[in-house]
Formats: sequence, C-alpha cells, structure tokens
Amino acid sequence: MTMSSKSSRRVFLATASAAAAACLPSTAGAATNAAKVKPLNVRHSTGFVSDPSTYYEVIEPTTPSNKPPVIMIHGGAHTGSCYMTTADGRPGWAYAFAAKGYKVIVPDWAGTGRSGYVPFEDLTGEMVVRGLGNILKSLDRPAVVMTHSMSGPFGWKLLELYGDRIASLVAIAPGGPGNISAPIEFISETPEHVEVRFLPGAPSLKLSRKQAFVAEAGWAKKKLIGTSTRFPQEYVNAYLATLTVIPQRLLLERVNFAGSAPVVKDFTHYKGKKVALVMGTDDADHTVAVDKPIVDWLNQNGAKADFVELRQHGVVGNGHMMMLESNSNQLANGIVSWLETGKGGWS
Repeated sequence: MTMSSKSSRRVFLATASAAAAACLPSTAGAATNAAKVKPLNVRHSTGFVSDPSTYYEVIEPTTPSNKPPVIMIHGGAHTGSCYMTTADGRPGWAYAFAAKGYKVIVPDWAGTGRSGYVPFEDLTGEMVVRGLGNILKSLDRPAVVMTHSMSGPFGWKLLELYGDRIASLVAIAPGGPGNISAPIEFISETPEHVEVRFLPGAPSLKLSRKQAFVAEAGWAKKKLIGTSTRFPQEYVNAYLATLTVIPQRLLLERVNFAGSAPVVKDFTHYKGKKVALVMGTDDADHTVAVDKPIVDWLNQNGAKADFVELRQHGVVGNGHMMMLESNSNQLANGIVSWLETGKGGWS
C-alpha cells in the first residue's frame, strides 16, 4: 500500500533554504549560511509505503521533467536528513539534484527515523530492502538508486530483486555484497556480545547482540569524519548530535556475522546496468584495495560499472560523509554529469 495522494499527505511549495533549515545544525553559523542561499522553488511532499512502513520525503522541481527520479538511501547511524542539508547549513544533495530537474525521494530505513517502530531484534536487511523496493514499485518510471556506506548491500539486493525498476545505481563509499565481503576477524562471541576487528592491527570493537549500537563521538569522529579536510570542523559537534543508533541485527549483518550479510544470487537484472562507485581520498575504510573489487565483481556479473576514484579526477580531501562536506555541490554536479553523459564532470 502506498500513501501518495494529496488527501493522504501534505503537499506544499517550499524554498530549498527554508526546507533545509528545518533540519540544520542549531548553530548561528549554519543559520547564516542558510540565509545566504538563493531560494529554489521546489515542491516538497511526504509519504510512506507499507509492508514494512517506510517513510519518505519528496523534493521535486515545480516544472516536471522526463528525467528519472532519484532515491537517496542513507547509511548507518543516519536518517534521510543527511541528504537534506550539509554540515555547514547549505541545502544538501536532495536540493542540488532537484535544481537539475530530478524528482528526489529520500526515505528512512524501515524501523528507523520516521518510518515507525520495528523491534530491533526483528529488523533485518531483507525487511529494509522490501520497504525500499515498495517505493520503487510505486513510481511511474525506473529510478536512479543512490546508496551510501551501510546501505550499499541494500543496493546490491535492490538491483537483484527490483532491477527492472532501477535505471542506474550510484554507490557512495558502499559496503560490498556478502558475495565478496572483506574478511572480518571475529575475536570472541558470547550470548551477549560479538567482538570483531575490521582491519589487521586495528582496535577491536565489541558489538551487542541485544542492544542497538550507539554512534558515540569517538567512534563517529574516526569513522565518519576521519582525516577529511572537506568536513567543516566548526560544525562537528552539531553534526554528531544528529546521529542515531544502528539496529544491532543490521550491524551484525553488515560485519557478516555467521554468514548473515546479504548475498546476491540472481544476476539477471545486473546485465548492462550502469553503476558508479564513488570513493574519496580520505576515507580510511574505503581504499582502492577495498572498493575496486566491488567494481570488478559488478562487471564480472554483467553490469557496466565505473570506479570513480576522486583522486584521479583531481578532487582530494573528501572523507566518508562527502554529501555533507564543503564541496558537496561540486560532487553532486559530477554525479549528475555521470548520469546524463556517462562521464563525471568533477572539476
């Protein structure tokens, strides 16, 4: 069931700056930056699909176009708000794409954000994918799917299960599929916890099997911001305050505990599908050694995948949260160029 009529959801005209301000970090600097943005006339609406309940926002230009809609799927510890505004208070990628003529759909994963309650012990990647697939099925044409980080595996399954509803896929620093997931060292296991080490020599991380993972400041600064020179440091604390928990079962799937990571079994819809994997220069968890094998796997299974290593295009300094960083508009323009010409205009 899809709730998308005027009688079932609020539809109104908004400016990009006004709509973005609703989810800005609460700092005077961010508010000042928002005020400086030239308004964009867009249509903003909300909706949800059921089975499972999955909430989404829609930002679209007031003048319709023939371009495919774009579904922007957030990663772990976030909601769709990461596409609505940047760390320093400018309108985010949702508005940047709407300004280029795209209808943008920004969901929250099932069981998270505004999608409603699902007991975390019952929330699986399969459930999240089904909700996102229901959004794809509700649209009047195939869509561009954009994934980020922990939603990467959801994208690979969406392509398998709903590939006829997907025009192309853009993966931003994505997790890989269970088919080729990088090996994780499992140090110990109890009924309460699983202790893992992601990289040789790295500190171990204890993951609860019964409680959601809390994105504490130390972890978030290292994992999400890291050595990025593009993340505005004066807004770090405001950004950290927006983070949410990661449901424990989803996180255990992400580390492939007990072989639970989503695995692609049918590659029929991969044939000829355009995919771009975008990787920054300052994301410790996403190096050529980690991300290039995903591109190779895609091409080996019939997709037409491009490896967009930003360094090779003269763009340096981006970390894991590139949609929030200071050159977010430059990167959005590059992705749009790739969608429309097959070549990214990143400079």
